[in-house]
Amino acid sequence: MVLKVDNLNCSRGRRQLIKNTSLELASGELLLISGANGSGKSTLLKMLAGVLLSDQGSISIDGNITGLLELGTGFDNNLTGYDNVLINGLLIGMSQQEVEAKRQAIIDFSELHDFISEPMRTYSSGMVMRLAFAIAIHADPQCFLVDEALSVGDGYFQQKCIKKIRQYRDSGGALVFVSHDLNAVKMVCDRVIVLDQGQVVADCDPEQGVNIYNRLLARESQQDQSSIGNRVGTVSYTHLRAHE
Repeated sequence: MVLKVDNLNCSRGRRQLIKNTSLELASGELLLISGANGSGKSTLLKMLAGVLLSDQGSISIDGNITGLLELGTGFDNNLTGYDNVLINGLLIGMSQQEVEAKRQAIIDFSELHDFISEPMRTYSSGMVMRLAFAIAIHADPQCFLVDEALSVGDGYFQQKCIKKIRQYRDSGGALVFVSHDLNAVKMVCDRVIVLDQGQVVADCDPEQGVNIYNRLLARESQQDQSSIGNRVGTVSYTHLRAHE
Protein backbone atom coordinates (compact mmCIF):
# COMPACT_ATOMS: atom_id res chain seq x y z
CA MET A 1 0.00 0.00 0.00
CA VAL A 2 1.52 3.34 -1.09
CA LEU A 3 -0.94 5.65 0.63
CA LYS A 4 -3.40 5.15 3.48
CA VAL A 5 -5.70 7.84 4.89
CA ASP A 6 -7.68 7.07 8.03
CA ASN A 7 -10.55 9.19 9.42
CA LEU A 8 -9.15 12.52 8.22
CA ASN A 9 -10.77 15.75 9.44
CA CYS A 10 -9.81 19.34 8.73
CA SER A 11 -11.59 22.57 9.64
CA ARG A 12 -10.93 26.29 9.28
CA GLY A 13 -12.82 28.36 11.81
CA ARG A 14 -16.36 27.00 12.01
CA ARG A 15 -16.22 25.44 8.56
CA GLN A 16 -15.28 21.78 8.31
CA LEU A 17 -13.47 21.24 5.02
CA ILE A 18 -12.78 17.49 5.24
CA LYS A 19 -14.99 15.13 7.27
CA ASN A 20 -14.16 11.57 8.33
CA THR A 21 -12.33 10.78 5.07
CA SER A 22 -10.55 7.46 4.59
CA LEU A 23 -8.96 5.98 1.47
CA GLU A 24 -6.20 3.64 0.31
CA LEU A 25 -4.05 3.75 -2.79
CA ALA A 26 -2.02 0.81 -4.07
CA SER A 27 1.09 0.76 -6.22
CA GLY A 28 0.26 1.26 -9.89
CA GLU A 29 -3.18 2.73 -9.15
CA LEU A 30 -4.50 6.02 -10.56
CA LEU A 31 -7.16 7.63 -8.40
CA LEU A 32 -9.25 10.64 -9.35
CA ILE A 33 -10.76 12.87 -6.67
CA SER A 34 -13.91 14.45 -8.08
CA GLY A 35 -16.64 16.73 -6.80
CA ALA A 36 -18.22 20.12 -7.29
CA ASN A 37 -16.39 23.37 -6.52
CA GLY A 38 -15.87 23.72 -2.78
CA SER A 39 -16.28 20.01 -2.09
CA GLY A 40 -12.78 19.70 -0.57
CA LYS A 41 -10.76 18.21 -3.45
CA SER A 42 -7.83 20.63 -3.38
CA THR A 43 -7.86 20.73 0.42
CA LEU A 44 -7.53 16.95 0.58
CA LEU A 45 -4.70 16.99 -1.96
CA LYS A 46 -2.83 19.65 0.03
CA MET A 47 -3.21 17.53 3.16
CA LEU A 48 -1.76 14.52 1.35
CA ALA A 49 1.18 16.70 0.25
CA GLY A 50 1.74 17.95 3.80
CA VAL A 51 0.91 21.57 2.94
CA LEU A 52 -2.12 21.51 5.27
CA LEU A 53 -2.34 19.67 8.58
CA SER A 54 -5.30 17.64 9.75
CA ASP A 55 -7.24 18.23 12.96
CA GLN A 56 -7.81 14.52 13.36
CA GLY A 57 -6.85 11.28 11.62
CA SER A 58 -3.68 9.98 10.01
CA ILE A 59 -1.90 9.80 6.64
CA SER A 60 0.61 7.00 5.99
CA ILE A 61 2.85 7.15 2.92
CA ASP A 62 5.23 4.39 1.84
CA GLY A 63 7.99 6.17 -0.05
CA ASN A 64 8.35 9.70 -1.36
CA ILE A 65 5.47 11.83 -2.57
CA THR A 66 5.53 14.91 -4.77
CA GLY A 67 2.82 17.13 -6.09
CA LEU A 68 1.89 19.52 -8.86
CA LEU A 69 -0.57 21.61 -6.88
CA GLU A 70 -0.61 25.33 -7.60
CA LEU A 71 1.03 26.36 -10.85
CA GLY A 72 4.28 28.25 -10.31
CA THR A 73 4.83 27.07 -6.73
CA GLY A 74 8.55 26.60 -6.05
CA PHE A 75 9.74 28.70 -9.00
CA ASP A 76 11.67 31.98 -8.90
CA ASN A 77 10.31 34.08 -11.77
CA ASN A 78 13.46 36.19 -11.92
CA LEU A 79 15.65 33.16 -12.67
CA THR A 80 15.84 31.21 -15.90
CA GLY A 81 14.00 27.99 -16.54
CA TYR A 82 17.37 26.25 -16.53
CA ASP A 83 18.17 27.46 -13.00
CA ASN A 84 14.65 26.72 -11.80
CA VAL A 85 15.02 23.06 -12.76
CA LEU A 86 17.59 22.76 -9.96
CA ILE A 87 15.68 24.90 -7.43
CA ASN A 88 12.35 23.15 -7.96
CA GLY A 89 13.97 19.73 -8.09
CA LEU A 90 15.63 20.30 -4.71
CA LEU A 91 12.36 21.55 -3.21
CA ILE A 92 10.49 18.39 -4.17
CA GLY A 93 13.15 16.12 -2.70
CA MET A 94 15.68 15.40 -5.46
CA SER A 95 19.39 15.62 -4.71
CA GLN A 96 21.59 17.99 -6.70
CA GLN A 97 23.23 14.98 -8.33
CA GLU A 98 19.84 13.61 -9.42
CA VAL A 99 18.81 16.96 -10.88
CA GLU A 100 22.05 17.32 -12.82
CA ALA A 101 21.74 13.78 -14.16
CA LYS A 102 18.14 14.33 -15.28
CA ARG A 103 18.26 18.01 -16.25
CA GLN A 104 18.53 17.41 -19.99
CA ALA A 105 15.77 14.78 -19.93
CA ILE A 106 13.54 17.27 -18.07
CA ILE A 107 14.25 20.02 -20.63
CA ASP A 108 13.70 17.61 -23.52
CA PHE A 109 10.35 16.48 -22.12
CA SER A 110 9.19 20.06 -21.56
CA GLU A 111 10.23 21.00 -25.13
CA LEU A 112 11.30 24.45 -23.89
CA HIS A 113 14.73 24.42 -25.50
CA ASP A 114 14.31 27.87 -27.09
CA PHE A 115 13.14 29.41 -23.80
CA ILE A 116 15.01 27.50 -21.10
CA SER A 117 17.63 30.28 -20.73
CA GLU A 118 14.95 33.00 -20.45
CA PRO A 119 13.59 34.32 -17.10
CA MET A 120 10.47 32.47 -16.04
CA ARG A 121 8.56 35.76 -15.75
CA THR A 122 8.45 35.67 -19.56
CA TYR A 123 6.79 32.23 -19.60
CA SER A 124 3.12 31.66 -20.32
CA SER A 125 1.08 29.55 -17.90
CA GLY A 126 1.30 26.66 -20.36
CA MET A 127 5.10 26.88 -20.43
CA VAL A 128 5.24 26.95 -16.62
CA MET A 129 3.06 23.84 -16.54
CA ARG A 130 5.34 22.06 -19.02
CA LEU A 131 8.40 22.66 -16.88
CA ALA A 132 6.66 21.91 -13.57
CA PHE A 133 5.25 18.60 -14.81
CA ALA A 134 8.56 17.58 -16.40
CA ILE A 135 10.47 18.18 -13.15
CA ALA A 136 7.89 16.45 -10.93
CA ILE A 137 7.50 13.30 -13.03
CA HIS A 138 11.28 12.91 -13.38
CA ALA A 139 11.63 12.96 -9.58
CA ASP A 140 10.33 9.34 -9.72
CA PRO A 141 7.98 9.62 -6.71
CA GLN A 142 6.15 6.60 -5.34
CA CYS A 143 3.03 8.79 -5.25
CA PHE A 144 2.34 11.75 -7.55
CA LEU A 145 -0.32 14.38 -6.81
CA VAL A 146 -1.77 16.53 -9.62
CA ASP A 147 -4.35 19.28 -9.04
CA GLU A 148 -5.89 20.57 -12.29
CA ALA A 149 -2.46 21.70 -13.52
CA LEU A 150 -2.75 19.90 -16.86
CA SER A 151 -5.83 21.94 -17.77
CA VAL A 152 -3.69 24.96 -18.70
CA GLY A 153 -1.62 23.06 -21.27
CA ASP A 154 -2.33 22.69 -24.97
CA GLY A 155 -3.96 19.51 -26.23
CA TYR A 156 -0.74 18.08 -27.64
CA PHE A 157 1.16 18.41 -24.37
CA GLN A 158 -1.78 17.12 -22.33
CA GLN A 159 -1.71 13.94 -24.40
CA LYS A 160 2.04 13.70 -23.89
CA CYS A 161 1.54 14.01 -20.11
CA ILE A 162 -1.19 11.36 -20.12
CA LYS A 163 1.11 8.98 -21.99
CA LYS A 164 3.87 9.65 -19.45
CA ILE A 165 1.42 9.10 -16.58
CA ARG A 166 0.48 5.71 -18.02
CA GLN A 167 4.15 4.75 -18.24
CA TYR A 168 4.59 5.93 -14.66
CA ARG A 169 1.66 3.75 -13.57
CA ASP A 170 2.99 0.73 -15.45
CA SER A 171 6.30 1.09 -13.60
CA GLY A 172 4.45 0.92 -10.26
CA GLY A 173 3.82 4.59 -9.51
CA ALA A 174 0.59 5.69 -7.82
CA LEU A 175 -1.20 8.90 -8.77
CA VAL A 176 -3.89 11.04 -7.16
CA PHE A 177 -5.48 13.34 -9.70
CA VAL A 178 -7.97 16.21 -9.32
CA SER A 179 -9.75 17.30 -12.47
CA HIS A 180 -13.09 18.47 -13.84
CA ASP A 181 -12.15 16.98 -17.23
CA LEU A 182 -14.42 13.94 -17.50
CA ASN A 183 -12.55 12.64 -20.55
CA ALA A 184 -9.36 12.55 -18.49
CA VAL A 185 -11.24 10.57 -15.86
CA LYS A 186 -12.13 7.82 -18.31
CA MET A 187 -8.78 7.86 -20.12
CA VAL A 188 -6.44 7.78 -17.14
CA CYS A 189 -8.01 6.71 -13.86
CA ASP A 190 -8.75 3.30 -12.37
CA ARG A 191 -10.94 4.59 -9.53
CA VAL A 192 -12.90 7.70 -8.69
CA ILE A 193 -13.62 9.10 -5.25
CA VAL A 194 -16.43 11.67 -5.22
CA LEU A 195 -16.43 14.30 -2.48
CA ASP A 196 -19.47 16.25 -1.38
CA GLN A 197 -19.11 18.90 1.33
CA GLY A 198 -15.84 17.35 2.47
CA GLN A 199 -17.11 13.78 2.71
CA VAL A 200 -16.54 10.75 0.48
CA VAL A 201 -19.92 9.86 -1.02
CA ALA A 202 -18.63 7.32 -3.56
CA ASP A 203 -15.55 5.18 -4.21
CA CYS A 204 -16.17 3.48 -7.54
CA ASP A 205 -15.13 2.88 -11.13
CA PRO A 206 -14.71 5.89 -13.47
CA GLU A 207 -18.04 5.55 -15.29
CA GLN A 208 -20.03 5.39 -12.04
CA GLY A 209 -17.98 8.27 -10.66
CA VAL A 210 -18.79 10.46 -13.66
CA ASN A 211 -22.52 9.72 -13.28
CA ILE A 212 -22.50 10.57 -9.57
CA TYR A 213 -20.50 13.75 -10.24
CA ASN A 214 -23.04 14.83 -12.88
CA ARG A 215 -25.92 14.22 -10.46
CA LEU A 216 -24.22 16.40 -7.85
CA LEU A 217 -23.76 19.18 -10.41
CA ALA A 218 -27.43 18.89 -11.43
CA ARG A 219 -28.47 19.16 -7.77
CA GLU A 220 -26.31 22.26 -7.29
CA SER A 221 -27.76 23.83 -10.44
CA GLN A 222 -31.31 23.28 -9.17
CA GLN A 223 -30.41 24.78 -5.80
CA ASP A 224 -28.84 27.82 -7.47
CA GLN A 225 -31.90 28.37 -9.68
CA SER A 226 -34.18 28.06 -6.66
CA SER A 227 -32.05 30.56 -4.73
CA ILE A 228 -32.12 33.02 -7.64
CA GLY A 229 -35.88 32.63 -7.95
CA ASN A 230 -36.36 33.35 -4.26
CA ARG A 231 -34.20 36.48 -4.46
CA VAL A 232 -36.04 37.73 -7.56
CA GLY A 233 -39.38 37.14 -5.83
CA THR A 234 -38.24 39.07 -2.77
CA VAL A 235 -36.97 41.98 -4.86
CA SER A 236 -40.18 42.09 -6.91
CA TYR A 237 -42.33 42.04 -3.78
CA THR A 238 -40.26 44.82 -2.19
CA HIS A 239 -40.48 46.84 -5.40
CA LEU A 240 -44.25 46.47 -5.50
CA ARG A 241 -44.64 47.45 -1.83
CA ALA A 242 -42.54 50.55 -2.45
CA HIS A 243 -45.03 51.73 -5.11
CA GLU A 244 -48.24 51.06 -3.18
